[in-house]
Amino acid sequence: MAKIYVFMANGFEEIEALAPVDILRRGGQEVSTVSVTGTLWVESSHGITVKADMLFDESDFQDADMLLLPGGMPGSVNLNTHEGLRLTLLQHAERGGRIGAICAAPMVLGSLGLLQGRRATCSPGFEVYLDGAEYTAELVTVDGNIITGEGPGASLPYAYTILSFFVGDEAVHALQKKMQYLHLMESKTEQE
Repeated sequence: MAKIYVFMANGFEEIEALAPVDILRRGGQEVSTVSVTGTLWVESSHGITVKADMLFDESDFQDADMLLLPGGMPGSVNLNTHEGLRLTLLQHAERGGRIGAICAAPMVLGSLGLLQGRRATCSPGFEVYLDGAEYTAELVTVDGNIITGEGPGASLPYAYTILSFFVGDEAVHALQKKMQYLHLMESKTEQE
């Protein structure tokens, strides 16, 4: 079972934070939401208040298999200005740990130099912050230990891709079927 931390700042995008938490927990992974606000309560970009599992200062994250950054504005900017989180991301990357960021949040990785020479995606318009990266405009892009997602609509494929790092394709496929994701994709294909 992987240990995954999802960092939340005021102004986070709800679906980008909570869809991965939901899918990864359903997939048997240990996921903790982490508030960087100094209180367990974090307000989303659409005014929904969520109680995180823990405060940033409660762990050193040395046991992490993966660190995740949801997007949203001003949530991504708030993550990017949290010096403790920035240091944690750099240390985790130095150890070769997996890191995920979606929507505007890849800007944090870009500002840290973690996207230099890599392929990455993000919400259109934020590619200017992917310092040194090749912008793919894909829903989900994996390059080594870094996974990036485009935005809210990419939240499910992004989360399933993350889960696939820790369980086999068969387990991911079974969960996609159970959650009617495959049916959704089949319906989309039939409409095209």
